[in-house]
Amino acid sequence: MDRVFATYWIETAFPLAQAAETMAGEQSTGTFVRVPGETDALREAHSARVESIEELEDAAAPSLPGSGLPKDGGDGRRRTARVVLSWPVHNFGPSLPNLLATVAGNLSELKAFSGLKLLDLKLPPVFLDRYQGPQFGVAGTRTLAAVHDRPMIGTIIKPSVGLDPEATAAQVKGLLAAGIDFIKDDELQSDGPACPFEARVAAVMRVINDHAQRTGKKVMYAANLTGDIDEMLSRHDHVLSQGGTCIMASMNSIGLPAMKMLRAHAQLPIHGHRNGWGMLGRSPAIGMSYLAFQKLWRLAGIDHSHVNGIDNKFCETNESVIASARECLTPMFDAPHHGCEIMPVFSSGQSVKQAHATYAALESIDLIFAAGGGILAHPGGPAAGVTALRQAWDAAVAGVPLAEAAQGSPELREAVAAFGG
Repeated sequence: MDRVFATYWIETAFPLAQAAETMAGEQSTGTFVRVPGETDALREAHSARVESIEELEDAAAPSLPGSGLPKDGGDGRRRTARVVLSWPVHNFGPSLPNLLATVAGNLSELKAFSGLKLLDLKLPPVFLDRYQGPQFGVAGTRTLAAVHDRPMIGTIIKPSVGLDPEATAAQVKGLLAAGIDFIKDDELQSDGPACPFEARVAAVMRVINDHAQRTGKKVMYAANLTGDIDEMLSRHDHVLSQGGTCIMASMNSIGLPAMKMLRAHAQLPIHGHRNGWGMLGRSPAIGMSYLAFQKLWRLAGIDHSHVNGIDNKFCETNESVIASARECLTPMFDAPHHGCEIMPVFSSGQSVKQAHATYAALESIDLIFAAGGGILAHPGGPAAGVTALRQAWDAAVAGVPLAEAAQGSPELREAVAAFGG
């Protein structure tokens, strides 16, 4: 029988076995009291199962407000643990929305817990009967961008909002001349009246197509089509008609069913932007880790996803960033099933100073390395910024220290002086 496995971190004043059984009952056949019809046979067929409990250190105080104590007041301890639960797939079918209601539904509100976070998911291949997963992934993205032996160097159109379509296209034209591989809209820019989607895409693709005709290099532009479902499908078709090679959607804004529909319609890679994930992932005591989060969206059909970056400007640790990126490149299912691997996108305050640390930790060049200021603010201009990033990555892969590589590369030397290293 196919089962879904979910790993949690919990914090509770209740005995761990009792707390884990409360979780299992709440999210399957049980409630606070046994009800008519809840037969032993029904429980055997549909109950969630506690697979394992690994006790960790005690907590000094409740991490979250509103938690309760056992009826006898407890023993004064507040334990933490790693708990694995499993469910039969026939409880909800191979359905991502209903899976999410099961593994991340009411659990976080249970009074028995002063902390509860979903850490990971393991899904059976039966989900591939309904969900297509990524259409392009790493290999298809590289083929469309014609970049095969190094990371793809990318950037974001800035300022995020305020540029009209022609000003946006003018910025893109400069980035094309600089030798960029990948350009994306900011997640704040989709179809505002100051920069309508169709006009922006037409203007940007005009300069990208002109550049491709002259140089043979067609830069990938991820146009942010986030909107209602009918709007997104129409916008995808507009990008395709203009010769575009990528679309972008804000995952949390549109939801899993909309992404599934977009994937079924799409003929282009889908750049999945995770804005809003901090509400789910920032607290260690509640929410969902990115390891679990990204698996849902990979099945729904994204081809790329942001993972933050080493020494980023946000709150995420380097260890979390690398774990997220590594998970994107790890098959979700064993062969011969589709592994659903996707391209991790490093961003947030990235420059030449992070290339060596990123490569050393990830041990892969399968990534998009997106730098805004790390390219545009280079003292020698954007072309020198792109060149410096490529030089930094070449040195990282070759095992040449950054300072040594900079001695023979003026662009890299200036970047190190400007951004550190």
